[in-house]
Amino acid sequence: MKASLLSIALLGALGAIAASLSFAQATAPKAVGIESNSYTWNAQEGEKIEALKLKGNKANGEEAYEICGGCHLPSGAGRPDGTFPQLAGQHTTVLIKQMADIRAGLRDNPTMYPFAVTLTDPQELADVSVYIESLCIPTNHGKYEGADTAQQITKGKELYEKQCLECHGKNGEGNKAKFYPVIAGQHYKYLLRQMTEIRDGRRRNANPDMVRIIKPYTDDMLLAISAYQSSLKMPGAMCEAKATEK
Repeated sequence: MKASLLSIALLGALGAIAASLSFAQATAPKAVGIESNSYTWNAQEGEKIEALKLKGNKANGEEAYEICGGCHLPSGAGRPDGTFPQLAGQHTTVLIKQMADIRAGLRDNPTMYPFAVTLTDPQELADVSVYIESLCIPTNHGKYEGADTAQQITKGKELYEKQCLECHGKNGEGNKAKFYPVIAGQHYKYLLRQMTEIRDGRRRNANPDMVRIIKPYTDDMLLAISAYQSSLKMPGAMCEAKATEK
């Protein structure tokens, strides 16, 4: 009897290890992105459209978000070093689109893909998105901290108001109806990395209009815009992060 119980226990442990390895090694499919002439940004199809039609349940979304909190933190603050973006307060439309794109292999994110596919259906996409949108945006996020901060922010403000403000808004509030993300409260290093990838054609689900706008931008120009964007604040939507979160 003891030998049988031991065998069962060992089989259970091996099964858990195998499942863990399978989860860690999950590979996303590869959908056609901006590199193809047939690419249509924000095509009205797939589980994204189904999720957008549904009313999200915030309580269920909070439960589903628990697996996300390990990287993005329970507050949705992400990491100041930009490894994981700030999510709190983001539009449900943007969240649903980006998660659906990652799940479909249209946006390459091998780190997030194994977690994104744990959401079971369009309803769960809607639930977790409405919960994240309800979170206040942390004020103490990662900002540009060079010796020339004031100059970079001034330069970035000029560039932002010339070509970014129309879509992302005066305070970085984005546009929910048009799927333009909130950038207020976003980490400087994350903003810089994403804009660089968009400019260089590595963000395969990028909006072609944005690619066209920033394609001529130099690294120095992207640095300045990111420095300014990370300084933006949305009145009434921002809060101090909990001291216990790191």
